[in-house]
Amino acid sequence: MDKHKILLKKYFEEHSSVDSNIESFNNFIEKELQGIIDENKEIEPTIIPPDVEEFKIRFDKIWVTKPEIVEADGSKRPIYPVESRLRKISYSAPVYIEVSSHINGVQRESFTTLLGNIPIMLKSKYCHLHGLSKEDLMKKGEDPNEPGGYFIINGTEKALITIEDLASNRLMVEKTTTGTSDYVGKLFSESGSFKIPHTIERSKDGVIYLSFTRVKKVPIMVVIKALGLLKDEEITKTISGEKQYDEAMINLLEVMDVKSEEDAIDRLAKKIGITQSKEIRLERMAEVLDKYLLPHLGTEKDDRKEKAINLCKYLRNYIDVCNEKLKTSDKDHYMNKKLKLSGDLLSDLIRVNLKILVGDLLYNFQRIVKRGKFPSIKVIIREKLLTNRIYSSMATGSWVGGRKGISQRIQRLNFLDTMSHLQRVVSPLSASQENFEARELHATHLGRLCPIETPEGTNIGLRKNLSMLCQTSHESDEEEVIKTLKNIGLKEESKNE
Repeated sequence: MDKHKILLKKYFEEHSSVDSNIESFNNFIEKELQGIIDENKEIEPTIIPPDVEEFKIRFDKIWVTKPEIVEADGSKRPIYPVESRLRKISYSAPVYIEVSSHINGVQRESFTTLLGNIPIMLKSKYCHLHGLSKEDLMKKGEDPNEPGGYFIINGTEKALITIEDLASNRLMVEKTTTGTSDYVGKLFSESGSFKIPHTIERSKDGVIYLSFTRVKKVPIMVVIKALGLLKDEEITKTISGEKQYDEAMINLLEVMDVKSEEDAIDRLAKKIGITQSKEIRLERMAEVLDKYLLPHLGTEKDDRKEKAINLCKYLRNYIDVCNEKLKTSDKDHYMNKKLKLSGDLLSDLIRVNLKILVGDLLYNFQRIVKRGKFPSIKVIIREKLLTNRIYSSMATGSWVGGRKGISQRIQRLNFLDTMSHLQRVVSPLSASQENFEARELHATHLGRLCPIETPEGTNIGLRKNLSMLCQTSHESDEEEVIKTLKNIGLKEESKNE
C-alpha cells in the first residue's frame, strides 16, 4: 500500500469531516454562552417598590447538562437521538443559571433556575453518543459511520449551514465610482452584540473624513485628537514614522484650532447635533466615542489611546492605497473572509433571544410591582420563551438579522449527499445580482473549498463546499498569542516612547 494511502486512511480514521463544526459547538457551550450572560449580567428595573432605593437582578453562572426528556407524568430521564427521531421530539438539554436579586446592595434571594432548552449537536461533548465505540453506537441504534454534526428538532435532522462573511475588524480599501472620493476604506468593528460599520473617505480638497453610527463625515484628525493624541508631531510620527505624508499635514492644518480633547469632543458633538449644555454634550459624545468607535479595541475610557493609534495606522494604509503605493483590498481573498460555523450562528441566536427574555422578565416584574406586590424572581422567568424561540428558528431556518435558510433538513439520498450537505458554505450575496468576482474560483480557495462542487444556474459559485481535508480554526485568546510571540522574541514598545 502506498505511503500516502496509509496516511489518508489513518487521517479519516481519526478525524471526521465535521470536526470543526463539533468543536465550534463545544466552544459555544463552554465559553460563548457564559460570555453572552456576562454581557447581560445586571438587570435594573425602572419601576421598583417605593420603599426600595436600588434593586438589581444578577445573572451569574450558566451551565448545560446532557439531553433529557420530561415525560407527561413529570419524570425525567436521558434521551438518545434514535428515540428523538422516532417520537418526533427535539434532542435538547436543559440550561441552568444562577440568579440572585440585590436590594440596596444586599443579596435578597439566590437560586438556580431553568433558563430553557438548547438543541444539542450529535457527537458533541454534551451528546450521549460522545466517545462511544462502534459496538456501543450500534447498541444505541446509531449507524457507527454516521459523522454527527447536526441537530434533531421535532424529529427532523437539521444542519446549520456555514455562512461565509467578510472578516470584521479589518480595514478594506477599495476603488469607488460613486461619490466624491476615489477610494473608500471600510471596516466592520465587531464586539459582542455590536457590529458597527466605519467608513474612511477623502474629499476633493484632500481632507479625510470618518463616519461611524450617527457620526457622519467628521474630519478624522478631530476624532484622533478627541481620543487624546493631541500633538501634531506625535500624530505625524504615529502615522508615518520617519517619512512625512503631505496628506497628513493638509489634514492637520484643517484642525489647527483644536487645542484640547475637550475642544475636539465638543466639535464632534456639535457636528452630530447634540444641542444640550456643554457638560451634557461632552459627556454624551465621550460615551459615543467609547462605545461605538472601534468597539473591538475596548469600550472603556482607558482604550482611547489605543483607538487613536489604530486610526493613525488605518489612515496610513488608506493614504498609501490612494497614492497607489499599496494595492486595493481583495474581498474574495480568503484571508479577508471568515466562516460562521454552528457555534457562531447559535451565539447570534441566543444573544438576541436572551435580550428578549430579559425584556419579558422586566415587563413581568414591573407589572406585578405596579399592583403593589413584590414578586420573587423565580416566578417571573419564563423558560418556555427562550426554548420556543430557538426551536422556531431552527425549525424554519429564519435566523436573526433577516437571514433565511440557515437551518436546513439534511439530504439523505445517499451517504455522499449527506456529507456534502454537512460541509456546505453559503455566501450571503444575492443570487439575482451579477457578482462575477464572487462566483469565480480564487487561488486562495485551494485546499479550503472544493473547486468543483457548486450548483448550476443562478447559485453557481455562491454555494460552495468545504474540501474533504479542510478544518476551520477557531478564535484564539489574544493574551495567549501575545505570550507566545514574546517567548519567541517579540519586543513591546515602552508606553513612554
